[in-house]
Amino acid sequence: MKGLILSGGKGTRLRPLTFTRAKQLIPVANKPVLMRVVETIRDAGITDIGIVVGDNGAEIAEAVGNGDKWGVQLEYIPQSAPLGLAHAVKTAQPFLDNDSFVMFLGDNVLQGGISDLIRDFDQHREWNSQIVLKAVDDPTAFGVAKLREDGSIVQLIEKPKNPPSNLALVGVYMFDPHIFEAVNAIQPSWRGEYEITDAIQWLIAQNYVVRPHIHKGWWIDTGKQKDMLEANALVLEELVPEIAPDVIIENSEIDRRVTVERGARIKNSVIHGPTIIGEDTVIEDAYVGPYSSIYHHVTLESCEIERSIVLEHSSIRHIGTRLHGCLIGRQVTIQRRDEKPRALTFNLGDYSTVSII
Repeated sequence: MKGLILSGGKGTRLRPLTFTRAKQLIPVANKPVLMRVVETIRDAGITDIGIVVGDNGAEIAEAVGNGDKWGVQLEYIPQSAPLGLAHAVKTAQPFLDNDSFVMFLGDNVLQGGISDLIRDFDQHREWNSQIVLKAVDDPTAFGVAKLREDGSIVQLIEKPKNPPSNLALVGVYMFDPHIFEAVNAIQPSWRGEYEITDAIQWLIAQNYVVRPHIHKGWWIDTGKQKDMLEANALVLEELVPEIAPDVIIENSEIDRRVTVERGARIKNSVIHGPTIIGEDTVIEDAYVGPYSSIYHHVTLESCEIERSIVLEHSSIRHIGTRLHGCLIGRQVTIQRRDEKPRALTFNLGDYSTVSII
């Protein structure tokens, strides 16, 4: 069995961060989401993995590499245009060959992994596909499944205005080679894309066996800032706390739910977890509250922050107000200005958001 990760999205809902970084490389609990997906597939026993990429392909390949780090073999598959998930499957057919495969969206975070799903699909050779569903509050934003009383699938609809259920497709699918018949048979939707929901519906109409699996744990699509912060909080809760041996801690309070990576220095500060502090980060006279991820080479001085993500090489100094619910990009500087006239001064890119108290 092979793995297929779809990583070609532009991440428009996460701008301005995604103007300069592929959305799949934004870290959750200090590890890029895409690398978490690679690990999830590896942990299910799959070592031959293809990654479908778009315009961000070179950046993703440079960051992720050839897979040696995880003991897998990665192959990058360029998609000519963002024409839908089914089009990505069609593009990946030469890599997938005649093998069954699991397809995983590269910006999703799923609790509990997929080992049981892979085992279940492998043991039922009569199944042609298995799709993962999750009850959600707003099914209009997702592909949605309608099930019969016996649990079989009646219909799949992509982003319906009037959803027939609250069961959303999570972004994890298992297929045998019959899926290639489907992706070559369907036509583009009203959005101009080849929808994977249409391809699966075609399998159902042709009497192929498509089985649903309703996921009981949490699942987050990290496409928006709110979702990214929620995914960060959920993953932080599952981390096993660890403080690297070379960390320097002076006159500070660090609770048992905090992870501190190598080379970090913490002085005269309070850190409450679950939280992770990245490599070579310096925290002085500061408070870092729960559900925060501070990435590598960050400086926090005389400030307070909680439930936030701060990316690498950023600096926050002498801020008199606590920062909460922030997603702060790379090489950002936030600091108090003492010069007169006293004023707020910003240098912000497109799609930035600032809330002032």
